[in-house]
Amino acid sequence: MPVNQKFQGGKAFGLLKAQQRERCEEINKEYMEDQKYRDEEDLPDKLDSFKNKYAEFDLNDQGEIDMMGLKRMMEKLGVPKTHLEMKKMISEVTEGSSDCINYRDFVKMMLGKRSAVLKLVMIFEDKANGASCKPDGPPPKRDIASLP
Repeated sequence: MPVNQKFQGGKAFGLLKAQQRERCEEINKEYMEDQKYRDEEDLPDKLDSFKNKYAEFDLNDQGEIDMMGLKRMMEKLGVPKTHLEMKKMISEVTEGSSDCINYRDFVKMMLGKRSAVLKLVMIFEDKANGASCKPDGPPPKRDIASLP
């Protein structure tokens, strides 16, 4: 019985996401065992981060980021792109073989030496999130005289 007939709504969605993460985890294991990436610093953490980021933007839960998923990703990152720019980004990542980005292509891009536009945007977004300007701890105590 197909997943969507057994469960409805949130349960079906949760099951699809779990299956998707499982597929990504299998691909991550391949990268962990690949001699080419042995010297990659913090590889397990990077792969886990890639898996979570990818799952967030796989809107159709088919294991690929299509045009709408990429559009949502770019808007969320604060760098909306035109349809043509996104087509070029997808073509750059998939090397022209598809109109959707699969997880293997995504990881290959993120770990690769080439500076794909999507990779640069993702790295910039991670650095922007890491450099938080939020103060730590409770606010300092103030008295009435110090107020403007």
